[in-house]
Amino acid sequence: MPSAAEHMGLSRRQVLQASAVGVALYGFHLPLAQAAPAGFAPNAFIRIAGDGGITLVMPSVEMGQGVYTSISMIMAEELDADFAHVTVEHAPPDEAHYANPMLGVQATGNSNSIRAFWKPLRTAGATARAMLVAAAAQQWGVDATACTTAASQVIHAASNRKLGYGSLAARAASLKPPANVPLKDPKNFVLIGRPLKRLDTPEKVSGKAVYGIDALPPGVKFAALAASPVFGGKVAHVDDSKAKAIPGVRQIVVLDDLVGVVGDTTWAAKKGLAALAITWNDGANANVDSALIWNDIRQASTKKGAVAKAIGDADKGLTDGDSLEAAYELPFLAHATMEPLNCTVHVTPGACELWIGTQIMARTQSSVAQALGLSPEKVTVHQHLLGGGFGRRLEPDMAIKAARIAQHVDGPVKVTYSREEDIQHDIYRPVYRHLLAASLKDTKINGWTHRITGSSVVARWLPAAYTHDVDFDAVDSAVDMPYGIPHFRVEYVRREPPAIPTGFWRGVGPNSNVFAIESFMDELAKKAGKDPVDFRLSLLDKTPRLKSVVQMAAQKSGWGQALPARTARGICAQIAFASFIATVCEAEVDENGDVRLRRVLSIVDTGIAVNPDTIVAQLQGGLIFGLTAALHGEVTIAKGRVQQSNFHDYRMLRINEVPNIEVHVIKSGEAPGGIGETGATAGPPALGNAIYAATGIRLRRLPIDREVLAGRKPA
Repeated sequence: MPSAAEHMGLSRRQVLQASAVGVALYGFHLPLAQAAPAGFAPNAFIRIAGDGGITLVMPSVEMGQGVYTSISMIMAEELDADFAHVTVEHAPPDEAHYANPMLGVQATGNSNSIRAFWKPLRTAGATARAMLVAAAAQQWGVDATACTTAASQVIHAASNRKLGYGSLAARAASLKPPANVPLKDPKNFVLIGRPLKRLDTPEKVSGKAVYGIDALPPGVKFAALAASPVFGGKVAHVDDSKAKAIPGVRQIVVLDDLVGVVGDTTWAAKKGLAALAITWNDGANANVDSALIWNDIRQASTKKGAVAKAIGDADKGLTDGDSLEAAYELPFLAHATMEPLNCTVHVTPGACELWIGTQIMARTQSSVAQALGLSPEKVTVHQHLLGGGFGRRLEPDMAIKAARIAQHVDGPVKVTYSREEDIQHDIYRPVYRHLLAASLKDTKINGWTHRITGSSVVARWLPAAYTHDVDFDAVDSAVDMPYGIPHFRVEYVRREPPAIPTGFWRGVGPNSNVFAIESFMDELAKKAGKDPVDFRLSLLDKTPRLKSVVQMAAQKSGWGQALPARTARGICAQIAFASFIATVCEAEVDENGDVRLRRVLSIVDTGIAVNPDTIVAQLQGGLIFGLTAALHGEVTIAKGRVQQSNFHDYRMLRINEVPNIEVHVIKSGEAPGGIGETGATAGPPALGNAIYAATGIRLRRLPIDREVLAGRKPA
């Protein structure tokens, strides 16, 4: 698939050049761009001070995925820096210089931080190292080729001389950066590939780390807010007499679509909000419910869609062989990040300052500026750690709401969602419906069609990338599915649910498509009379990396070995975010329809593993995230309102429910793939296939229906 930048008419070269000019870092300090860099600043990534301190200006935000460490390792590897003395800082909002090369905008998401900055950061490090070597060689009067580097020093072995990078910073800064500097051969890596400890762990453990919700500028007040429980509803009337009587409540802010209560503490603001008597004007969306949405999307899915990819003659291929059809459906999902949405804002005449953890610094800046009628340069954004993103913090809505409240408050105010507000006013993972049809000829797939129906997040979020009526994210992992099929077509039908805002959710398009495809593969395997693993292997001759991990997953999981009654293994094979992953889930289904996860195993070939420990941790977390959604995740609508409100009815997997999870990372010399979302994509189909093998019941809709598994209602 073309990248988002290519959809926008930018070449990869243009985007990479832009990123080489400027990529800023996310850390525990204020943005580096607020002060002129001292010492040696060869590019936007690297700052070397006269005392030898090395700062990486981080191009991606840290939300638990470990990019602080992994991206620092990439830079330090080519720079030959002493990793123990590398620090990181936040990037400033600057779309022109800090755009993600794969997205064309300044954003962290789509499992592409390592993929996007692998080459630019290596080039930046290697260029800076070459300039430092040239500076040392000039000072010593020797040939630069006679010098080597290690641990932030330039070394001339013949004369036994060494100079630290700090002492060379001023001289190096006067040199012209060389072009086309060679990069290290991976066999010479000294940092990349090692399970190094994360840079952000010590301050998180000690409590020194500052998340957005921890920001406390002097004089800050605290606010709780309530928006209409019906999508698009407005405030009709507010009786605030009881709220004003609560100790610590300082101010009631009533806007057209929301109400904020400002207090001396969050608790005072929360109590004041609860004491308000708010009358809402529900508006036109009060009749929207889940049944209406699903009826609409099912009807839309019966119509032909825009062709995203076609090979051969799919319609003819379907008539040549034994055919099978199936429909799969996935519900709305909330993000439910550990850190509820929050933003601290101080609005002054002609300016605004905000403290937040966001995946989109520049867009947050411009969105707040537009809401306040300011130019973007008048809005200062202080970036902080994110207590979970999952795509939710790719939206600026929280910052906009906080800024609108802060307009009416003297001094800074921290606005924080309650968990109920968080779940009932999310930007939800879209509902999707998949219609699949295939034909089998000589136990292999001969024809294949896949029609994906759902809303387009890309059309709203990155409209320039929505081309030819196809959302490239919605069809991701469908247009590039790995199996060898001679006649193949993927279609996309855009259908927006009435009133419900939709956005990216961990795993994005592949999360939906891999579930449908890999579930259907098991149904086809049964129809062909073949073992699910053998069936997949027979179609993977042209995809050796995936074939290898499938074989290894089968071997390490004990595939084919006997298990107790109503217990079975299910497999998922996928290429997602340029990583090749095979996952086996072992699950037990009791007579009441309850599912117990016994064991999950993933084999991953993600190319060069920058930090293997991070890859293992991300896959473990992603698997838990995806399995949680498969077992419990669903947002439903009644009378224009989200029915779920907190973790009692929007369940998470409890610690006692989490199975043993094994992750094996394949050693590879290929360019790195993405890893943050692949586990979320792998878990649901592997579980669904295990349930199918254990019970003979195919659940084509998530979350799993225990009533069906218990035989209390039909599948």
